[in-house]
Order: sequence, then structure tokens, then C-alpha cells
Amino acid sequence: MADDEPSDAAANSDDADRRLVSGWQGRFYEDFEVGDIYKHPFGKTITETDNVWITNVSMNLNPMHFNEPYAAETEFGERLVDGPVVISLVVGMSVIDVSMNATANLGYDNIRHHAPVFHGDTIFAETEVVDKRESDSRDHVGIVTTEMRAYNQDDDLVLTLERTPMVLKREYAQPSAATPPGWVEGVGTQPSDLSE
Repeated sequence: MADDEPSDAAANSDDADRRLVSGWQGRFYEDFEVGDIYKHPFGKTITETDNVWITNVSMNLNPMHFNEPYAAETEFGERLVDGPVVISLVVGMSVIDVSMNATANLGYDNIRHHAPVFHGDTIFAETEVVDKRESDSRDHVGIVTTEMRAYNQDDDLVLTLERTPMVLKREYAQPSAATPPGWVEGVGTQPSDLSE
């Protein structure tokens, strides 16, 4: 048999061998335990474009973030990445682990910039669960309080903040392989497509 010819098993396979498999559905309220630490996947190198675009869009007029000659004369000797850029990045990095199933963020508290961030720094983030409780007004969610920590490539702590999302309970979310978070019901491959 030639290498490019299908085997008998492959030639006889049909949709019975195909199945919908659930991917990462995100954490639900029941999945959080106080003391758990989630190291979020993927570090992100902050580019000049990241910093300048967001700084200009948000109208932060401090020349420290977009004026190289000005910044060169400061104690840092170069432009700094705008603090809200770092906050946005770190919160975004945490969504896959913390708030993929959130219905709202109740607060961002105790935000601290511990060290400057420069163009070319790579940021890594982790989140620790510090508290969780049932919602007093909504049966379908619980409230999770977290501490987020961000580090640069040299392991310097650059940011900490407390974040408190309201997170869906699993029984109310009813996740499935056919309709994962963010998908509209009925879009894409459905179980009925595989059983025909």
C-alpha cells in the first residue's frame, strides 16, 4: 500500500467517530476555593504601540507616556507605560481563569503600582482567591474576591490589585460542548449533526 493511500480503518470511518468535546468552560462559583492561586497563561510583551495607542485613546496627556525627549529628562530616562494600560492588560490576562463566567465586576480596589513598566517589558499575572460568598440578592451567582499580582520578566512585582467579580453558578450556566461560553445556541456543529 502506498503511503498516501488511506488505511482500511480510515476509509471506513464515518461520523460515528466524531464527537463534540467540551473545551475550557471557565471557572464557576463552585470552582473557587480560598487560597487557590491561578498563574494565568501567556506573558505579554508591552509594545510601544500598545502604550501609545491606549494612552492617546484615553486622552492621558502626561508627556511621560508619549514624548521621548521629555521622558529622557526624567528620573526614568525613558517613557513609562501608562498605569491603566498595565491594569487593563493584567485584568484581561485573568479573564480566562477568573471571570469568563462573571456577570459583573463589583470593584477594583487597592490598586498599587510597585515598579515602573517600560516598552519591551513582558508582564506575567497571577490571581489568588482571598474570599468567596453567596450573593444576598441573586441566587444564580456568588461573589469572589481576588488579589491579582503582576510581575515583569525579571520577577519584579509591578502591580497588585483586588478584584471582585460576581460569578455564575454552574447549574445556572448549563455549559455544554455545543454551546460553550460566548457562543449563541445553535451555531456551528451540533450533536444532531454527528448522529445523522
